[in-house]
Amino acid sequence: MPALVAVSALTLTACGGGSGKAGAQANVTASTQTVSLGTAADSQGPAKPVPGAQSGGTITDLEPTGLDYLDPSQIYENQLQAISSLYTRQLTNYKTDPTTGKTILVGDMATDTGTSSDGGKTWTYTLKDGLKFEDGTPITSKDVKYAIERLYASYQTSGPLYLQTWLSGPNYRQVYQGPYGGQSLPDSVIATPDAKTIVFHFLAPHADAPYAMAEQDATAIEASKDDQQAYNAHPVSIGPYKIKSYTANTELVLVKNPEWDPNTDSVRHQYADEWDIQLNVPQPLLTQRLINGSGPDKDAVTLSANADTTLIDQIEKTPDLKARSVNQFQPFVDVYSINTSRVTDVAVRKALATAFPAAQVIRQEGGAAAAEVAGNLMSPTMAGWQKTDPLGIAANPMGDPAKAKQMLQAAGKLGYPITIAYANTTKWQNITAVIVDQLNQAGFKAQSKDIDATSYYTIVGKVDNGFDLYRTGWGADWPVGSTVIPPTLDGRQVADGSNNYSHLNDPAMDAQMDQINSVADVNQAAPQWMALADKILTTDVPQIPYAYDKLFSIYGAGVGGVAYSPAVGALDPSSMYVK
Repeated sequence: MPALVAVSALTLTACGGGSGKAGAQANVTASTQTVSLGTAADSQGPAKPVPGAQSGGTITDLEPTGLDYLDPSQIYENQLQAISSLYTRQLTNYKTDPTTGKTILVGDMATDTGTSSDGGKTWTYTLKDGLKFEDGTPITSKDVKYAIERLYASYQTSGPLYLQTWLSGPNYRQVYQGPYGGQSLPDSVIATPDAKTIVFHFLAPHADAPYAMAEQDATAIEASKDDQQAYNAHPVSIGPYKIKSYTANTELVLVKNPEWDPNTDSVRHQYADEWDIQLNVPQPLLTQRLINGSGPDKDAVTLSANADTTLIDQIEKTPDLKARSVNQFQPFVDVYSINTSRVTDVAVRKALATAFPAAQVIRQEGGAAAAEVAGNLMSPTMAGWQKTDPLGIAANPMGDPAKAKQMLQAAGKLGYPITIAYANTTKWQNITAVIVDQLNQAGFKAQSKDIDATSYYTIVGKVDNGFDLYRTGWGADWPVGSTVIPPTLDGRQVADGSNNYSHLNDPAMDAQMDQINSVADVNQAAPQWMALADKILTTDVPQIPYAYDKLFSIYGAGVGGVAYSPAVGALDPSSMYVK
């Protein structure tokens, strides 16, 4: 899941089988949250009423950036996922109880989370009755198939790649170029035997298909309204709200969609009359407005933005402010990637990890409210997560330059040159200075090189980038290790623009990824992903994990029904109301 807004501008977020109901698999349980597969009954609308909720009023959402995409097919950031949940729907979705905080995966447009057959390669979904586009046109299985087909078009460059690659392989655009030439994917790939049924035929088993169907691109698109790139400015609603007006980089206003039937939706409510989403609200003004709660800001939230670091202490020490704050783990882990194609000696990479000052970096990023020192590559929100620490980072968060220097000396590598890349902002300049100083104490010859912040990931994403160490990160697309380890550490994906920023290429580890991906039950696979992640850190040391990210946010005193979605890493707007 790329380009996370909530934590910082430089954190990325992402993502064989037996037969039978998906619900037959065990719950996906993380250490701090439980995301289980719900039943067909759980998927039936209407959504459970929120105690004390009432209809009416306007909720204001303050966001620190503009919105790159409104088109659900191109949405892949948690900020956009949270906002778009108000006007779009998917085959499955996450249902959060605002009272208990429990989250389950349920059928959204579909009657349940899917039925698998053919050893987990085939997944069948049945659409609910009563689904309509905002113009009143009934939604059919062909609209879902069309939504998947348009993912193959060349202009679709931002969304997740799971469905199209699972269906047609990594070179999917060589197989099919989208629906605009009048061509359709054959029934052997996606079949629609009737208006309610859609059948996906994947090339390999995918036990976690129900989770992939909760991504924004697993939706329905009305072909007659699809004007390709221009669709991004006016997507047709199938959710409880529709677009009233949109001024790019300034404001998005949503009003109630009368064609949305609450009896078809077990996830969402339609309490507020209107959502006023204000864009590019700078910090610390954004947080200060939520603290003050003046006028309409009393009924305001920010769905994805962390509170400004300069105001966190005030919020935590003021009881009425703390009472309307949220502090939860997100599915994101921040790391410093080691360029293994340049730093080829594992002993040197281990010394880098030993010296790394994780606690000092986190302190400058916002402290304990914004993150916790990480011991491994998996977020605490992940299925199978264990509190492991293979590199000793959590055990010694200040780093140990003296020990690292001994390691370098034993390897005959004292004075090893390290070039650290950083985004050219004051914040990252200061953080990088701390790291450079610590590495030099450890016997390295470290220097830093600034990069324009807007092109940071493009530059460090090149195989021949000229750097040894640089901050990256990743967020699981759903709470299963298949959306963390292969996207970031599979050696077969080393290329310009790849998410394997460390350029790790270990065929033995790649083979184990393939083996775990073939496991039919995601819960059986979960501890195997955890073990493999630790093995890679211990054996290859391609990354230095240092922070489990948290959302620390505050909302207005006039907003009720506030809940957190651990799968998205943002507040869930589906149950919010004006008090």
